[in-house]
Amino acid sequence: MENLNLLETFSEFKELKNIDRVTMMSVLEDVFRSMLEKRYGTADNFDIIINIDKGDFQILHNRRVVDDAEFSDPVTEIPLSEARKIVDDIELGEDISQEVKMSDFGRRAVLALRQNLSARIMDLEKSNIFNKYRDRIGDIVTGEVYQVWKKEILVLDDEGNELILPRSEQIPSDHFRKGDTIRAVVIKVEMKNNNPMVILSRTSPVFLERLFEQEVPEIFDGLITIKKIVRVPGERAKVAVESYDERIDPVGACVGMKGSRIHGIVRELRNENIDVINYTTNQQLFIQRALSPAKIKSIKLDQENKRAEVYLEPKEVSLAIGKGGLNIKLASQLTGYEIDVYREAGTEEDEDVNLDEFADEIDGWILDELKAIGCDTAKSVLSLSVEDLVKRTDLEEETVREVRKILKAEFE
Repeated sequence: MENLNLLETFSEFKELKNIDRVTMMSVLEDVFRSMLEKRYGTADNFDIIINIDKGDFQILHNRRVVDDAEFSDPVTEIPLSEARKIVDDIELGEDISQEVKMSDFGRRAVLALRQNLSARIMDLEKSNIFNKYRDRIGDIVTGEVYQVWKKEILVLDDEGNELILPRSEQIPSDHFRKGDTIRAVVIKVEMKNNNPMVILSRTSPVFLERLFEQEVPEIFDGLITIKKIVRVPGERAKVAVESYDERIDPVGACVGMKGSRIHGIVRELRNENIDVINYTTNQQLFIQRALSPAKIKSIKLDQENKRAEVYLEPKEVSLAIGKGGLNIKLASQLTGYEIDVYREAGTEEDEDVNLDEFADEIDGWILDELKAIGCDTAKSVLSLSVEDLVKRTDLEEETVREVRKILKAEFE
């Protein structure tokens, strides 16, 4: 009955599915031997028999039978008279095994044993989690949201291990609640205060790369390779792909029939726009593809300084720059070139510029006032006098003059 207070610790140990049987046996035996060494000075002549499944154990003390007069070491020897109380017909020089009861060690020793065992179990569990996820850096994991905090989310994997998804690694439009299923990529595993910390990310380019591997068999099989990924999480991404089989169209394979393959990725990334681009070592052509959907007239490269001057028709400029400058920013990151966009001079009609292209310099509400009176382009505004504009809109004269100044500068 003295073993009952250790059964709970045994059951905890059994539940650790990631710890193999050999390791479990080794740790348990080590803990018991440590206890024996403290009491007897050595554990060499003790056998420890452990039954993990039943949560039970037995300690046998092995000693040589000696004559009562020669008896001197109670750890390695047993007097003949005492030995015959255990086995009637035992003779001198034979070995005898006697079970050691836990009650012989005292309550404090048993409590210390249990605490030592619990500590070793916990250390093993932490070590296993650390080693498991250290080998999974760059892999997608699926878990359940357990707790949502201001700066991070606590996620539990299918074995109940705790993973952390920081706010900085979440897509801006992500919104999770307790119980939601979440997918993310493991980006970092570290020990902090002797506890394993597994950091997840949904903003890393690696997350997007793994999603493509899951959705596109040709990438998983190595027929298509992803050369580079750049992204502004939740907004836009550009993915350069290359095929090792000329019969396979890498862009078409990634997008799928009617977008079937890429739609799942876009939904996972909160409707992030994904441009899949055919990679090429021809830098001019690569820059041209990277600035899609804009159509380029000509490109001048300064390879030494990694700069590119791109010339387009005026109506294509806004497409090249993109909303908030995202398209040109990502194209620069993808190609490694600093890209400068220039309008190519054309006919008078071509030289007119849409008012939306001045959104960075002129407040949106002012542009809306001008559009309300039918002025959608720069020249349509400049064709009216200051007085006419003040009369027909709710704009102040000073504001109108400032707007005209900005628009005139575009054509100088």
